[in-house]
Amino acid sequence: MEQLSNNQMQRKIFTEKNMWLVAFLGGPLSAGYIIAENFKTFKETQKIKITWGITIAVTILIFGFLIALPETIIDKTPKQLIPLIYTAIAAAIIQYCQKTKITEHLAEGGEKHSWGRSICVGLIGLVVTLLLVAITAFIAGDLAEGNPNLTSKTYGKLRHEILYDKTNVLESEIDKIAYGLTEITFFDEAVPKGVVVEKVNNTYEVTVSIIESAVNNNEALSHFIQLKDDLQNYFPNNKIVVKLSVDYYDNVVKRLE
Repeated sequence: MEQLSNNQMQRKIFTEKNMWLVAFLGGPLSAGYIIAENFKTFKETQKIKITWGITIAVTILIFGFLIALPETIIDKTPKQLIPLIYTAIAAAIIQYCQKTKITEHLAEGGEKHSWGRSICVGLIGLVVTLLLVAITAFIAGDLAEGNPNLTSKTYGKLRHEILYDKTNVLESEIDKIAYGLTEITFFDEAVPKGVVVEKVNNTYEVTVSIIESAVNNNEALSHFIQLKDDLQNYFPNNKIVVKLSVDYYDNVVKRLE
């Protein structure tokens, strides 16, 4: 059994029981914090960076998932379900990755954090999470206020999304565009995607978000040119234009006609 240093012995650790309280109260950010703090005690520096990377990614995914879900599903979902799921996952991670060293630490006289400290960590995480929720709601409200007619529809198992102005484009037209994007495998079963569709006279303009480095990459551009040409086959009476944007949909950097 690996001997713990005196410095490690002097530091306190969070246990699996602490994790259940902290994660449920403060969310994935608090869970990530106590896992990282334990790794810090165990002098596993590289794992601290990995922990925070995963924590941030999971937090973003959870927020994105909740935003994408229709309100009818959210209303029917038990409020405790999602916290219980990520709390159980966090507890399983600390059990799998840190149980041995936690047991060694306590067996050799090391101390654990008090329930009071755990509650404080959870409450801080809760405040940060609520702040993120408020910011997200504010941004979403601004978008809705800017264009109250803007709506979206999702397709397939991965819930590919098409954002459109319902006063400008009929839902039946959006369904047809989604069918075309599915048939040409842009809407696939590997990665969820989203586009914005506008109708200008008899032209459908489809905006796709790309990374900045792809703007002047001929190989990447050829993919989107092929996308335009393939989609055009499904609309012989309409012109298809693909617009490429960076960071946000209004920042169009290239127009493919």
